[in-house]
Amino acid sequence: MALSLRLSRGGSKKRPYYRIVVADARSPRDGRFIEKIGTYNPLLAKDSPERVKLDADRAKHWLSVGAQPTDRVLRFLDAAGVKERAARNNPKKAEPGEKAKERAEERATKAAEAAEAAAAASAAPAPAEEDATNEGVSSEQPAEGDAEAPTGADEPQSADQPAEG
Repeated sequence: MALSLRLSRGGSKKRPYYRIVVADARSPRDGRFIEKIGTYNPLLAKDSPERVKLDADRAKHWLSVGAQPTDRVLRFLDAAGVKERAARNNPKKAEPGEKAKERAEERATKAAEAAEAAAAASAAPAPAEEDATNEGVSSEQPAEGDAEAPTGADEPQSADQPAEG
C-alpha cells in the first residue's frame, strides 16, 4: 500500500482548513485516512504558531515506514526540522520571455536613436550659437512680424475675440 503525507481539506466555502493526514495514495483527497498528524490553517498569519501544528514524532514514524510527503507537507516538515527539502534551481524562470526580449530590444534601439539625435542636436547648434554671438543677434528672439501674424483659419479663435459670421 502506497502511503502519502498530504493535506485533507475541511472548512467551509472560501474558508479553508486542512488536516495533515497519512492516507493511502489511491484514496480521495478528503476521504478515508489512516492517521491525522497535524493541522494547517492558511487564514492565520504566517508567523502565527497556530498556523501549522504537526506531530513531529508521528511524521518521523510514517516517513520511516515509507510514506511520501506532498510538496506542501514537505515544506512543513522542513520548517519543523523533520525532513530536509532539496533546494530547487530553475535559472530559466527569471529570464524574460521572447516578447519581453523583443520589447527590450526595441526600447534599446529607440533610446540609442534618441541619444544620437540629442548628440547631433547639441553638436550642431554649438557652432551656430558662436556665430550668433559674434554677429550680436540673439537666436532666441523671433523674427519681426512672422510670429505674430495670423496664419488663417487653421488657428483656433481665443475666447476674447468675437466669432465671425
